[in-house]
Amino acid sequence: MKQLIALGECMLELSQADSELWQLGVAGDTLNTAWYARRLLSQSQWRVAYGTRIGTDRFSQRIDDFIANAGIETTWIQRDTKRTAGLYAINLDGGERSFSYWRSQSAARHFADDPVWLARALHASDLIYLSGITLAILTPQAQDNLLAALALARQRGQTIAFDPNIRASLWSSSTHMREVIMRAASVSHWVLPSFDDEQAFFGDSSLSACASRYLAAGAVDVVVKNAGLAMGIASSAGFTEFDCGQRIQPVDSTAAGDSFNAAYIAARLQGHSVLEAAQVGHALAARVIGAHGALVDLAH
Repeated sequence: MKQLIALGECMLELSQADSELWQLGVAGDTLNTAWYARRLLSQSQWRVAYGTRIGTDRFSQRIDDFIANAGIETTWIQRDTKRTAGLYAINLDGGERSFSYWRSQSAARHFADDPVWLARALHASDLIYLSGITLAILTPQAQDNLLAALALARQRGQTIAFDPNIRASLWSSSTHMREVIMRAASVSHWVLPSFDDEQAFFGDSSLSACASRYLAAGAVDVVVKNAGLAMGIASSAGFTEFDCGQRIQPVDSTAAGDSFNAAYIAARLQGHSVLEAAQVGHALAARVIGAHGALVDLAH
């Protein structure tokens, strides 16, 4: 059986149940992708695992239990006796979300401190998924540890999927952010950026310019997401645009990109082309933004 591992930070999530009450959940960008991937991939052919670090407190155990109950393996979740889990709150305005974070004591910021643990976790996996947030929360040394481990994984023939998922506030500077993101792209096979972020921080003039930059860095395939508008799709076969049809007004745009990434990755692992996988990804993201919350029941 093959294994997909997603790496990053899983946090406690506060979302408004009504104007006075907040409810506590569990989420995070790469965990959202792992959650959807578990539902899209055959359980007889693929294990889905999550790699991170959490505390030993009750709230951290809630995260571990949630991940395990979702059918995601917790073998690669480290425990930290000195730190705990991060917390964030979702603020919605007309379907668009913004976030408030409390993560200074997050144990996940140290998940890549140990190169030996990284080597073991990555060596056990056939596909490795990470995001720009995965990298942004780490110290520079831990970033180097992770990027070196990913480079070795690519040399061994393992597939690496990367969403730059730019959150500028998490980085010490825009210059450092751009450098690390491009280093990650250089060791990744599939890069899944969002055009509005890329245009803002890399100055890309078009979808094709964004895709070409990542191909030049070393990516094999690039899909440039575009908030429901036409996406850019690039590979060694060339560049094309995929018309997504009429734009959908979101009820809640949380996890739109995360769910797209899961469906894209699952489709590619099942033998679909870049274009076919992008179409599947768009279809799932359209379903997800039509409901509240990051994790939407696909059975209905």
